[in-house]
Amino acid sequence: MRIAQIAPLSEAVPPKFYGGTERVVSWITEELVRQGHDVTLFASGDSQTSAKLAACTPEGLRLLGYRDHTASHLAMLHQVHRRAHEFDILHFHIDLLQYPMFEDLYYKCVTTMHGRLDVPDFMPVYKTFTGMPLVSISDNQRLPMPSNSNWLSTIHHGLPAENCPFYPESKGGYLAFLGRISPEKRPDRAIEMAKRSGVPLKIAAKVDKADQEYWDEVIEPMIHHPLIEYIGEINEEQKKDFLGNALALAFPIDWPEPFGLVMIEAMSAGTPVIAFRNGSVPEVIKDGVGGVLCDSMDEAVAAVDKVKTMSRAGVRRHFETAFTAECMVKKYVAAYEDLISRQGEVIKLQKAAPFAPHYGDMNGSARPPISVAAMPA
Repeated sequence: MRIAQIAPLSEAVPPKFYGGTERVVSWITEELVRQGHDVTLFASGDSQTSAKLAACTPEGLRLLGYRDHTASHLAMLHQVHRRAHEFDILHFHIDLLQYPMFEDLYYKCVTTMHGRLDVPDFMPVYKTFTGMPLVSISDNQRLPMPSNSNWLSTIHHGLPAENCPFYPESKGGYLAFLGRISPEKRPDRAIEMAKRSGVPLKIAAKVDKADQEYWDEVIEPMIHHPLIEYIGEINEEQKKDFLGNALALAFPIDWPEPFGLVMIEAMSAGTPVIAFRNGSVPEVIKDGVGGVLCDSMDEAVAAVDKVKTMSRAGVRRHFETAFTAECMVKKYVAAYEDLISRQGEVIKLQKAAPFAPHYGDMNGSARPPISVAAMPA
C-alpha cells in the first residue's frame, strides 16, 4: 500500500525527549516499512525515518520556539492535499485540523485520536464532521464523543519488542514516576505512596509552563524528603534503565487517560505498574499480571508489597501478547485494507452526485460512514 503518515510538527519523529504521539507515529511508520509498504512521513525536518520524509518544517516547532503551531500545520496539510492522489491511505495524527480540507477525501482518511476527547471547545467540529473515519486508542476514550461518530476500530498503542530489554530483577528497588508534572498525573500521590510504604521514589518528569504554579506550590515542597529524588526530563536511552531497574511504575492518575504509553513501556521491561483505575487503565493493565489496579491510596500503598512477588517474566509476556508494534500495525493494516475495499463504491457515488450535500451539513443528509469492524485483541 501507498501510505502517508501525517505527524504533529511540535516534535521530531521520533522525539528527542517528551512526545508520546510522535513516538507512536515513528513506531507505526517503521513497522509499516518493515512489512514492505510504501510509506511517506510528513513531519519536521529533523525526523529520523526509513520511510520517505516530507519535511514540513526545518525542525520541531518546540525547538524553534514557535508559540502558535496552527499556521505550520495548515501549510503541511496543504502539501498533503496536493499530493493526496499519490496515496491509498492518508493517516492523520493531528486530531481535527484536517477535517474541513479533507472532507472530500474522507474515504481514504484515517485519524487516530491521541488525546482526550472531553474538551467542550472541540465538540462543534466532532458533531459537524461525523463521517470522518476515526481510530480510538482505548474504548474509554470514545465515551464523550457524539453517538454517530464513525469509529473504525480501537487500536491500542504498541512499541517495538526490541526497544527495551527485559530486566529480570529490580536492581534499584525504587518506585518510578515518569512523564509530566501536572495535577491530573498526580505526582503527589506517588510521593505519598513512597513515604507511606518506605520505598524510595524517583521522579523523571518535565514541568511545562502551564504547570509551573502547580510545581511551585504543591510538588516542589513535597520532594524535600530522603525517600524522594527528582531527576528531571530524561531521554529514550536513559528511560530503559530508569524503568527496568524500578520495582514498579507508579501511575496514580486522576483523569480519563486516553492510553498511557508509559504503562506499556514499563511492562516491556518486565516492570509491573501500580495504577489507579481511571480512563484506559483497566484495558491496558491486567490486574495481578501486568500490575495492580487501585481505587484508593490505601490500596496503592498495599500494592507496593504485592508487586515485590509478581513475576517480571509474566509482566513481559503480557506486553508481548498485546502491546507490540507488530500487534498494533497488524490492526492498522486491516483497517486500511477495509477502507480501500470500499473506496471504489464511494468514488462512484461521488461522481454520480458531485453536488450532493456534504455529511454534517445543517440541511443535508449525512453521508453513509465507512465502518470497519474492530479486530479482536
